[in-house]
Amino acid sequence: MASRYTSINTTLDKVPNSKKTTLGYQTVKYPEIPLSINDIYVITTLGDRLDLIAQQFYSDPSLYWIISSANPDVVNLGSLFIPVGTELRIPTNISAIKSLFNQLNNI
Repeated sequence: MASRYTSINTTLDKVPNSKKTTLGYQTVKYPEIPLSINDIYVITTLGDRLDLIAQQFYSDPSLYWIISSANPDVVNLGSLFIPVGTELRIPTNISAIKSLFNQLNNI
């Protein structure tokens, strides 16, 4: 599984009063995902996780962030876990969403 951070620029910062440097990632920006008539809606069950749902619908678990971004009121972007019984919107226009992500992050 490829990381969504693969193409994100990194930074090297010198630690003050030291010869050490730290490696960091630039801030990742996520696109707003508009509603579409083609979106799919599912109700989560026990054991569901965003990466597993992304694998099921997109054949790529690293695209879990699309589902998370499409459901900001019910999903924490920092977690793969979703409460049982949560209705999730699954966007189907992933190529357009990935293109917006790449534009926002200058990839």
